[in-house]
Amino acid sequence: MPGSGIDWDAARARLARLAAAAQEEDVLAPAEALAVLDARARALAREPGTEVEPGTLREAVHFRTAGQRYALESRFVLEVVRAAEVVPLPGAPPSLRGLTLLHGEVLPVVELAPLFGRAPSEASGPLLVIGEGRPELGLRTEEVEEVTLLRGRTLLPPPSTVDTSLVSAAEEDGTLVLEGEALLGDSRLVFDLSDEGAV
Repeated sequence: MPGSGIDWDAARARLARLAAAAQEEDVLAPAEALAVLDARARALAREPGTEVEPGTLREAVHFRTAGQRYALESRFVLEVVRAAEVVPLPGAPPSLRGLTLLHGEVLPVVELAPLFGRAPSEASGPLLVIGEGRPELGLRTEEVEEVTLLRGRTLLPPPSTVDTSLVSAAEEDGTLVLEGEALLGDSRLVFDLSDEGAV
């Protein structure tokens, strides 16, 4: 465009020189290229310093009942029911608090304290619905506290004063880490819910 004051030919020539210079900078000499590749190979071959061993991290739900803190792997916790109506059963064992109706199915509600030689809690907090793939038990709690990651290296052996078939470890603060499969398979928590009642 005449009179605009822009020398387009000079601008194009300058852009061409810049593009050529940038391309020359991207091309490395053979020795430089070899040094860059060696550095990348060393970085890739280095063992990671903070790699986590398989199975050492587990997500767990922390809860409290009868004054004791527990942790249970979250894969066993199907849901938390905040206000479950529990129907007590006369003559039932101390670990069976009663029954509740969950999604149209009868679910036994249990108390952990008697399994560890403690008196059952009178509190009626949230219910942890646990099972493997389907609801099997409702655990009565005073409070569901948090979901955290358990690190295998920071866990302690279970105390000798508790049933170690149900507890796999303890945390430094005294929280008992429950063994989910053992809990669900414990004969003290298997009840006959037929017409005859709980056994």
